[in-house]
Amino acid sequence: MAIKETSNYEAEHIQVLEGLEAVRKRPGMYIGSTGPDGLHHLVYEVVDNSIDEAMAGYCSDIDVEIKPGNIILVRDNGRGIPVEMHPKVAKPAVEVVMTTLHAGGKFGGEGYKVSGGLHGVGVSVVNALAEWMEIEISWKDGKVYKQKYERGIPVYDLQVVGTCDAECTGTTIEFKADPLIFEEIEFRYKVLAQRLKELAFLNKGVNISIIDSRETEIKKDSFCYEGGLVSFVEYLNQNKKALHPEPIYLEEEGEEGDIEIAIQYHTGYNDSIYTFANNIHTKEGGTHLSGFKSALTRTVNDYARTKGILKDNDENLKGEDIREGITAIISVKLAEPQFEGQTKTKLGNREIRGFVDSSVSSHLKTFLEENPKMGKIITEKALSAARARKAARKARDLTRRKSALTSTALPGKLADCSLKKAEGTELYIVEGDSAGGSAKQGRDRMFQAILPLRGKILNVEKSRLNKILNNEEIRALITAIGTGVADEFDLEKARYEKVIIMTDADVDGAHIRTLLLTFFYRYMRPLLQKGYIYIAQPPLYKVKKGRREEYAYNDRALKELFNEMGRDKVSLQRYKGLGEMNPNQLWDTTMDPENRLVLQVQIEDAILADETFTMLMGDKVEPRRNFIQSHAHEVKNLDV
Repeated sequence: MAIKETSNYEAEHIQVLEGLEAVRKRPGMYIGSTGPDGLHHLVYEVVDNSIDEAMAGYCSDIDVEIKPGNIILVRDNGRGIPVEMHPKVAKPAVEVVMTTLHAGGKFGGEGYKVSGGLHGVGVSVVNALAEWMEIEISWKDGKVYKQKYERGIPVYDLQVVGTCDAECTGTTIEFKADPLIFEEIEFRYKVLAQRLKELAFLNKGVNISIIDSRETEIKKDSFCYEGGLVSFVEYLNQNKKALHPEPIYLEEEGEEGDIEIAIQYHTGYNDSIYTFANNIHTKEGGTHLSGFKSALTRTVNDYARTKGILKDNDENLKGEDIREGITAIISVKLAEPQFEGQTKTKLGNREIRGFVDSSVSSHLKTFLEENPKMGKIITEKALSAARARKAARKARDLTRRKSALTSTALPGKLADCSLKKAEGTELYIVEGDSAGGSAKQGRDRMFQAILPLRGKILNVEKSRLNKILNNEEIRALITAIGTGVADEFDLEKARYEKVIIMTDADVDGAHIRTLLLTFFYRYMRPLLQKGYIYIAQPPLYKVKKGRREEYAYNDRALKELFNEMGRDKVSLQRYKGLGEMNPNQLWDTTMDPENRLVLQVQIEDAILADETFTMLMGDKVEPRRNFIQSHAHEVKNLDV
């Protein structure tokens, strides 16, 4: 065997990245991505420094502004970052914090008891990924200090630029994200406002405001909640029918950390439990969630047996039964949080599991004993959920397939594709038999499958799983996709790589699309989280002038076409439904991967998504009406 000659691999070939160079070289390691999520993460990191001051008891007001040019300004009235010379390096402490990874008052335990910035991601990373950053500090010596940086490097030394009242300390940070790093630098007001609202709920009494001054019409919101988590739960349940007016609340401090939990049941069937550790939304849960679930299940079962609601021969209620209709916020604050993964989505501290478990058990047991009426409501709802679960088990058998590679158990109306592997395949969910017929004829049979639905599917927001699984249209949908639903969901069993919702571009089509998205969100959420779900964009108009034919996908595009082509001798056709298109037109405009427009559905914020689906599809009419009225101005009819 011939041995290939290689060049020498010596010590000098090892590259050492100094200072913040490593951050600029591999930004995804520090902020997750260089897309919109990573961009907005920059703001969260700066705000988190101010929140840490608030948690330490030194900050009451935090202001965020999105300025013209997508410049971000964050101001707080905390103590200010220290400006004295650092004892170990010949630099001001603020410059060390701004230019050195893992530097700050959070690592030694002296500056902060708890904080969210213990994961190697902080203001220094923001500085590294900013085209420029300016920091201004009102310090306790009555002076105002300022320093500017470009891509993490100081432009000038820290200097005094003014005076201030020694009592009015604080920090102002202004920066512009580096366009050389980020795919785009357009900040979204709603995304930032939602996170700031969340932080205001989690830190009772702190005033947080956001201003968007990029446009002539300035947007502004201010958030402050004296009720903290209780207000948070009430806010989440505002469009639901609560089973008890006052949320159950517990707060406890221990050697392990601080615990704060609020719980409120509602008449619905979905559970919404959100967990936080040091204000960081732990989307994947972790030990605090495990402790809460085990305590809730055990305590309610013990109560039901003690009161004779569960007999000796009855099996215990399952956790999913007891959690039906629950909205809960779990917030823990730890001196040394251990997060799994760089983006802090799962808490790993083992000691907090037992602390949460014992605290919830003790508090909930006392609450149920002192509120027997509430105890009865919770246990009866859980018993009803248990009966529905057993019925759902039977109905679920009807949706199972013998094998992901065979089609013997597939719904008869599914026109499957030729490829048997999921890779590269697409399932079009189509509204009605007419559109289904056109889609079946126009598709590429090799990789595109068609599943027509008859009318509107069941509103899953108002139904239990057993009823959902008895719905013929939903059963066909579950069987075609192949993953199963709810606790039996398995993404690896997905039969298609893309699931594309293709409905008419009218009110009914939008309603069907919302019903489908609600179903996917409640019972097949990983499909949304992993980017499997898409929405087709069929054209609204066909414009013809002479031999030229063009399609317009919205009113704005139609207006542009008229400006280009003129209105003389123009034939205009408005499509009322997909069934009006012949197979070739449907392929050319909506199904051909080379020409079509499709929108990938993503969950940017689970709390906001939950709130939106409840508002759109829940029992309460008034919030839905208000939403429609407040957004009506966004729909502009074009007089053609």
